[in-house]
Amino acid sequence: MSLRERSAGGAAAVEAGEDAAATLAEPDGPDRCLSLLPWDRFSAWLHCVCVVGFDLELGQAVEVIYPPHSKLTDKEKTNICYLSFPDSNSGCLGDTQFCFRFRRSPGRKVSLCCFLDQLDRDLPVYLKKDPAYYYGYVYFRQVRDKSLKRGYFQKSLVLISKLPYVHLFRTMLKQIAPEYFEKSEAFLEAGICSDVDRWPPPAPGKILHLPIMGIIMKLRIPTYRDKPGTTPIVQNMHQADAQISMALPTVHEVDLFRCFCPVFFHIQMLWELVLLGEPLVVMAPSPSESSETVLALVSCISPLKYCSDFRPYFTIHDSEFKEYTTRTQAPPSVILGVTNPFFAKTLQHWPHIIRIGDIKLPGVYTSYKPYLNKDEEIVKQLQKGVQQKRPTEAQSVILRRYFLELTESFIIPLERYVASLMPLQKCISPWKSPPQLRQFSQDDFMKTLEKAGPQLTSGLKGDWIGLYRHFLKSPNFDGWFRSRQKEMTQKLEALHLEALCNENLVFWSQKHTEVETVDLVLKLKNKLLQADREQLPVKTETLKKLQTHINDIILALPDDLQDILLKTGT
Repeated sequence: MSLRERSAGGAAAVEAGEDAAATLAEPDGPDRCLSLLPWDRFSAWLHCVCVVGFDLELGQAVEVIYPPHSKLTDKEKTNICYLSFPDSNSGCLGDTQFCFRFRRSPGRKVSLCCFLDQLDRDLPVYLKKDPAYYYGYVYFRQVRDKSLKRGYFQKSLVLISKLPYVHLFRTMLKQIAPEYFEKSEAFLEAGICSDVDRWPPPAPGKILHLPIMGIIMKLRIPTYRDKPGTTPIVQNMHQADAQISMALPTVHEVDLFRCFCPVFFHIQMLWELVLLGEPLVVMAPSPSESSETVLALVSCISPLKYCSDFRPYFTIHDSEFKEYTTRTQAPPSVILGVTNPFFAKTLQHWPHIIRIGDIKLPGVYTSYKPYLNKDEEIVKQLQKGVQQKRPTEAQSVILRRYFLELTESFIIPLERYVASLMPLQKCISPWKSPPQLRQFSQDDFMKTLEKAGPQLTSGLKGDWIGLYRHFLKSPNFDGWFRSRQKEMTQKLEALHLEALCNENLVFWSQKHTEVETVDLVLKLKNKLLQADREQLPVKTETLKKLQTHINDIILALPDDLQDILLKTGT
């Protein structure tokens, strides 16, 4: 059934979206949502929608940007132009979908209302937005057209977003792009953009209903509370919500097995290379294959976040081309997906090259010697699946579980050791600053591995110690440890707040001078501001109790001081 045939249900679908948007359940109550302005809902999902065409004089050019007020710098527009078209050698006739990632220009103001910041905090670490980058999701069409001088119609519809929701935007483009190429620009604003501006915010953990062109996409964004490896199923077409046209099993995952199929004898080595942040280049015949493979590599160490840069599709016109291909220094910690044969020469000095798509040359070209012994069992399991014609979705589930168990076996000893750096709760005094975390000691950590290492959860043999030593020098360890430090420091601040709440602060103030009491009030007010600003893991009752303490202390002071302190924010 075409989208036009479904359009009779479009108004109802849009109303359903408006209802969903109107009945938001934000973390801090409905009042937050009332302040949303026109296009705020759109901006929660997309930065803008671009149309990139081919001009005989200019080459690739951004023809349209919606909404018209969306801001892109000239450098960003140039990157979008070149990254939205496959390389000419790819020979992509018909329709092609792929994605890219590019740096935002420095100095750009990041505008996100506070409740969207809260939504970001509820995401698993590997799905959090990186404010320094945009994703581009592309639907490219190239068909023969004798009426055009060039002989071909070439155009891309591109969604620019901060969100790494590859499957969602790919599905969305598959619905809207064919219709757009028939209806042109007016359809962008009246159809696509106005629909997205009715969507509820991207709240993790909730079943969301997103109307788009007469159909509704039903999905759930994961939360950090989800058990790794489990995906709550979003059921399709219940009687109660008969308008649901499409239930998405995931918002962000790619087809792992299809991506790794050409090199699945090397999957364990690739896991090590990604874990260690080694420079990797994927050479593929098309941007769809390069982008999917790069995204599969990045996701193979989940639930760990890959902390270095990665470019699902990278071209010789990219603004970082010189930076990433220079021979004057060692290749950077980055994963690049390329299709231009020129890169075979430019990046031949890179230590690890993955070739896919070419029957004669697929494989991993590297002199790297893995630290761990090869797990023959997973290879046999996947080979058996191929022989039995097991669906790729099922193969991907097996592969994802394998990577998850491997990553968890590796990270659990680190989690256990870092947790031991946390001071005991009895060390937290309401009258002193919160205690500091103990320093991370590589030697002390290594000593724990003998009795509490990965051998407790993994049967894999090999040089685990060597793998840990290498990992501790990598950007992935640095990113993981910084995140852990921040979480634990915030936990200490929260425990310190609770300790303060459990004290009789009014009694304390009666025993001290007015100057000391005023100082205490100002410090307590700052604590409340910090709890709100940093979203400390503190119960709402605790914050209310602390506010009551502050009010009681102020009311016990002389009138002139009361007036000053009640007006003082900090």
